[in-house]
Amino acid sequence: MKMRTTITSTLLAICLLSLTSCSSTKVDSGPIHAQTFSFIDKPSKPVPSFAEDRSQIHAMVQKAISDSLGRRMVNNVDRGGDITVAYLIIVGNNAVTTSINDYFGYGRDAAALVDKAHSKAGGSGNPNYFEAGTLVIDIIDGKTFKLLKRGYATRALLNNPTPEQQAKRLNEVVEEILADAKFRQ
Repeated sequence: MKMRTTITSTLLAICLLSLTSCSSTKVDSGPIHAQTFSFIDKPSKPVPSFAEDRSQIHAMVQKAISDSLGRRMVNNVDRGGDITVAYLIIVGNNAVTTSINDYFGYGRDAAALVDKAHSKAGGSGNPNYFEAGTLVIDIIDGKTFKLLKRGYATRALLNNPTPEQQAKRLNEVVEEILADAKFRQ
């Protein structure tokens, strides 16, 4: 089982390597000048009763990102930060890939990223069943709206993880994504 998980994780990492270059999105390079950040504004319309409650996953993702950026001396504000953080959650298996894009924003090629992830993972030739999740984080200049950094990490999904396991895994993923981001005050 451990070998299957290792093979699946490796295969997914290889399959999704081109995720950040799947569109014509230009990513600026260099240090990110910021002391504050805010998340993409989510529309405040009520969620229908039949819709999946995603508030718990968003709270976990936002806490992991806030903690990671806080350690880099970039603090969360409600609105109007020096940078805006957007994130996209992609979940898939051999047959279906879907996304949670509530905090990714509009016109930001989310559908292209999901399509790319699905075609790479689904077309890999892996005959074994797998489930994987990918977190994509974009850091956007708060004034010019230029994309300053796009990073992602993919993991095989755990079966029935505890909240503590979920939080630990999510913190590891966010740290991996933001590891090479250079911040300047």
